[in-house]
Amino acid sequence: MRVVPTWVVATAAAAPVLLVAGWRVAESRQPAGYDPIRDTISELAGHDAADAWIMVTSLVLMGCCYLTVAAVLHAAGLPSRFLLAVGGVATIALVAFPRPTVGGSLSHGITATVAVLALALWPAGSALWLPRGHGTRHPTRRDPPWAFRRAVGLSATGVLLALFGWCAFEVTSGSRTGLAERVTAVAISLWPLLAVLSARRAHLASAVGGIVRIGPDLPPVSVVPPDPLRPGRGPAPRRPDRLP
Repeated sequence: MRVVPTWVVATAAAAPVLLVAGWRVAESRQPAGYDPIRDTISELAGHDAADAWIMVTSLVLMGCCYLTVAAVLHAAGLPSRFLLAVGGVATIALVAFPRPTVGGSLSHGITATVAVLALALWPAGSALWLPRGHGTRHPTRRDPPWAFRRAVGLSATGVLLALFGWCAFEVTSGSRTGLAERVTAVAISLWPLLAVLSARRAHLASAVGGIVRIGPDLPPVSVVPPDPLRPGRGPAPRRPDRLP
């Protein structure tokens, strides 16, 4: 398992911080009619938002954090890292398709849906494609980090998809769209941090308790110590009383 640098942990931790700090600062700049329970985060980066650059910057930096984690987190497996990278690109692309002042936007809705679905499905990618650990065929194989185990990854994806369903319900027929979107966005942004911490913990545990082997594995060879009472091999010693 490759080492997970400390700066990757800081990058993953920056995503939820940027999200919450971005919407909190942007909310404080909006007129009195903005309601965070009813109104969405996308409205903070829309055409009619006051100081929209605050939320725009937060979204761009969040997407960069996801892309960085996807590039470095080799323990997650290639399919899962690809989904995380797609989520990062779609998060940045939300800036290019802002929500209009009146009505909805098909391009904004598609981009937001791709971002949320990719970031919700990437835990399941690790759970389905990574090896499941030791078994009868591979008794010496290590278990994957806990965040990438099948039960944990599938459970995380199930929770994130349920939150996505809540968002879809609130958008179509609810009155708490902003609350649902904020809860879902925070949950999605926290999982890359948990995955990075899990991979780093597993690497440190293997580095401390593991054994580094150099060269191919060779079968064990038993060495029997010589018997001190048994004469060694070779020509028998010549008796001094016998003539040649």
